[in-house]
Amino acid sequence: MVNIKVLGPGCPNCEKLEMLCKEIVSEKKVEAEIEKITDINRFVDYGLLMTPGLVINEKLVSSGKIPTKSAIIEWISNAEK
Repeated sequence: MVNIKVLGPGCPNCEKLEMLCKEIVSEKKVEAEIEKITDINRFVDYGLLMTPGLVINEKLVSSGKIPTKSAIIEWISNAEK
C-alpha cells in the first residue's frame, strides 16, 4: 500500500493537490492511503518549507507547487514497487 500525505494549511492549492491525488489513485486503481496534514509543526518533520507539500511513503517529493499529474503518477507507481 502506498502512503500519500498532502501537507498544507488548507489553502486552495493544497485542496487541489489532495483532489488530484485522489483522482489518480482512483483512476490507476492504486491501493493507497491519502492523509491531509494541516499541522504546521509536522511540516518541519518532512523538511517542508513551502506548501503545498507531497509526501509519498514518508519521502518529500514536491513542495511549493502543484506537480503535474504525470509526475505524481510516476512517483506513485515507483512507490508501489
